[in-house]
Amino acid sequence: MVTSEEVARIIGKDARTVQIMAKQGVLTCEKLGRKNLYDLYTVIQEYCNHFAKLSTQKISSMEDEKLAEDIRIKRAKADMAELELQELKGTLHAAEDVEEMTTDLVLVIRSSFLALPGKVSAELAELDDARIVSERLKEEIFDILKDLSNYEYDPEEYRKRVRERRGWLRDEPQEE
Repeated sequence: MVTSEEVARIIGKDARTVQIMAKQGVLTCEKLGRKNLYDLYTVIQEYCNHFAKLSTQKISSMEDEKLAEDIRIKRAKADMAELELQELKGTLHAAEDVEEMTTDLVLVIRSSFLALPGKVSAELAELDDARIVSERLKEEIFDILKDLSNYEYDPEEYRKRVRERRGWLRDEPQEE
C-alpha cells in the first residue's frame, strides 16, 4: 500500500489530482485515518484503464464528427443534384440564363424601335399635319408593343441553354 504522494510521483501527477481521481471513483483507495492508501498494482491498472477509456471516447468522438461531416457532404451533394435536376426540367433557372434571355428580349425590343424610323420615314415625310404624324407613330409603336405582348416564356429554350452551358447539347445530324 502506498500514499497519494507516491502514486502521484509514479504517474507523473500531483497528489491532489490523485485524490480527486479517487473521489471520482477512478482510483480505489482505503482510508486509514486522514490518509488514503492505495494498492499500487490495482491503482496502476485503474489509471491505465481510465486513460484507455478516455482515448476510446476521443476516437469515438472523432469518428462521430467524421460521420456527421460525411452526412453533411452527402446531403449537400444530394441538394446539388436536386437543383441540377430542377434546372434540367426547366423548373429552376440559373441567373445567367435568365440574364441572357432578358438580354435577348431587350435586344429584340431595341431593334424593333431602331427599325421604326426606316419603316415609316418615307410615309411620314409626305404628311404635313403633325397630328397625323403623331397618330401614325403611335400606331407603329402600339404594333411593336402588341408584338412584345405576345412574347411567351419558353421552358424549352431555358433547357436548351442549360444543356449548352453544361456542354451536354449533342450536335444534331446534318441533313443532306
